[in-house]
Amino acid sequence: MSSLVELVLLVLVAFLWLIATRVCSQSQLEPQVHGLFIFGDSLIDNGNNNDLPTLAKANFWPYGIDFPQGTTGRFTNGRTYVDILAQLLGFPDYIPTYSRIQGRTILRGANYASGAAGIRNESGKLLGANVPMREQVARFGRTVQVISRRYFRGDYSELMGYLSKCIIVSGLGSNDYLNNYFMPHYSTSTVYTPKAFAASLLEDYSSQLTALYKFGARKIIVAGVGQIGCMPYQVAQYSTGRNCNGSRCNEEYNNAVDLFNTGLRKLVDRFNSGHELPGSKFVYIDLNQASKDLILNGASYGFEVVDKACCGVGKTNGLCLPLQQPCNDRTKYLFWDSFHPTEAANIVVANKSFYSNSPSYAYPISIHQLAML
Repeated sequence: MSSLVELVLLVLVAFLWLIATRVCSQSQLEPQVHGLFIFGDSLIDNGNNNDLPTLAKANFWPYGIDFPQGTTGRFTNGRTYVDILAQLLGFPDYIPTYSRIQGRTILRGANYASGAAGIRNESGKLLGANVPMREQVARFGRTVQVISRRYFRGDYSELMGYLSKCIIVSGLGSNDYLNNYFMPHYSTSTVYTPKAFAASLLEDYSSQLTALYKFGARKIIVAGVGQIGCMPYQVAQYSTGRNCNGSRCNEEYNNAVDLFNTGLRKLVDRFNSGHELPGSKFVYIDLNQASKDLILNGASYGFEVVDKACCGVGKTNGLCLPLQQPCNDRTKYLFWDSFHPTEAANIVVANKSFYSNSPSYAYPISIHQLAML
């Protein structure tokens, strides 16, 4: 009799273990949010510029040399910041470009980012065509219409229930300075002081983020602009400015974007007050402090070279040339080309902003905490 009881108990334990294992496995495979929708520039573009008439392209080797799918149009050697973020959120695949979404994959999100794009429509246009923030937002609106019609049969409450569990990532502003304000072909620097230009940018950005909210976005991540004056292209171009870990940075650029970043963080506080966009939650990713940290303390993260690019080095060549041989050990370089970080740098920033409780990376909460809301 006792042996029969023991047998039954063993079967029961085995059954419970099997159920627990399956539940655990399913939870590991299930993303923490329903969808991830991405807006930005070349830092997070994953191929949207491939079919555009523009010089801002990365659909050739050695770009993607360390990416599992090879050359895709990503402006780095491997994964971008949002590729890693998608993995941290539990998505089994990378978020596809807007033009390549098929079927139900649309529910997992879309990447609208475009190399050289800015908050202002004209930014980056000297390089050729791009998809500016305003058009990226419009494409999100069309995406929401498709999702509503195909999968929720126009049920607004069901649609909003879905969208409230999605995360939106927006990272723009660099090209409004690099390929607009500080470019002599544009008149913005003669029309605006740095303070006035930052205010104008923030006004436009506020309108575009509000449009995302009206389309249903509720969990929104906005990234500031990094230390663009310390990029290898600027270091090669300029010999003046404050010493930055042995490198000479263009502090005029850094000081200008500081005004924008300070205003963007205040905008996040304003939106989070709940008066303008009730029910929303914004997180600010401080790429300015993050990039400063990586430049000044690169050695603590394993970076041996923080002022030169793995490829595309020089005063006239910011991007890698087709078939150019890059450095051998990309993990020791902070910058891939003269504008964009390596996958190794993206990994550090993505993990810090996802898990860290430090406002130096994510404010007022981490991305992981945002996903859990």
